[in-house]
Amino acid sequence: METAASQPPPAAATTSTCTPQTARGRHVFQIEGYTLHRGLGVGKFIQSAAFAVGGYSWCIRCYPDGASEDAKGYVSVFLRLVSRNAKVRALYKIRLIGQKTGLSPAPCASGREVFDTMNSGEAVWGTNLFMKASGLEASAGYLRDDCLVIECDVTVIKEPLVTEDATKPLEIQVPPSDLPDDFGRLLETREGADMILKVQGEYFLAHRIVLVARSPVLSAELRGTAVAEHNRGCITIEDMQPAVFRALLHFIYTDSLPGMDDLNVDETHDMVKHLFVAADRYAMERLRSLCMGILCTSLDDSTVDSTLALAEQYDCSELKDVCFKHVNSSSRVGDAVARQEAAYQRLIRGKPSIWVVLWKMARSLFQFK
Repeated sequence: METAASQPPPAAATTSTCTPQTARGRHVFQIEGYTLHRGLGVGKFIQSAAFAVGGYSWCIRCYPDGASEDAKGYVSVFLRLVSRNAKVRALYKIRLIGQKTGLSPAPCASGREVFDTMNSGEAVWGTNLFMKASGLEASAGYLRDDCLVIECDVTVIKEPLVTEDATKPLEIQVPPSDLPDDFGRLLETREGADMILKVQGEYFLAHRIVLVARSPVLSAELRGTAVAEHNRGCITIEDMQPAVFRALLHFIYTDSLPGMDDLNVDETHDMVKHLFVAADRYAMERLRSLCMGILCTSLDDSTVDSTLALAEQYDCSELKDVCFKHVNSSSRVGDAVARQEAAYQRLIRGKPSIWVVLWKMARSLFQFK
């Protein structure tokens, strides 16, 4: 089976983005006295002032008598690129503005073209047959007070902007491990259980292979002195309460502590202390550390003495340090001195060690203050 360490690293994935760059402008060309321009002749035009869009110069051309013989009798309109030696891609839309109703949907000329003045004299795009001249002159909607208004929208399409995104490895979203849930259900359903454990008259079904894998002490016991008893189908666990063993089994299968919402503060503290003892007994360092962390964070004046005694009994230096710091930092000096004296007497009656010497030093420092 291929392990995570032997798997190749994720493939590097690069991405880039192409974004169109455009510039848009609008010009309104108003032709007053329009009928006076009629009769200029085919191919003759009137032209707007130049206007700038996208860094280029443009103008509108209107041919009242048509731009060519084929357009005779029609009005022709065009957009011209005024800038010289240029090549521009552009969208354009030319329409008449109604004097009464505002913007009119017709007539209209539009397109997407390349305006090129690099090799030719002019670059114009539009339509020859924009509107019949007779129809325009008869229309009060577009020609009022002998004034014609032409509007032109121009969108210059520039070189696209290409950006390279930051390189990052291709990531596969892996769901969180459901192994603790699966083993928790295995404990709950007891499916495949192959051994019985007796704790103060209460029986628990478990899986031998799980216990062996989780605790070196349980592994040794199940392979050694408990083999004969195991062959009879039941193993007795001494010196442990059923509730504590139930919580221990929960941790063995799920690697987490069970919920303790149904316990009050004192009961929770006692349960954690018993689990600390069980963890020490079965060499389960993670459980031991979890319990030690809970005992440290919940330490107060009412629990410091029993917690210190537990730390001394099981030679837990980290827990001792926290207890000493709590006692020496207490604001209730009288109570603190009394607790120190009681703890000191317990240590002397219990297991004299170097901690007794340190405790004397701590007491003398505290009393000196």
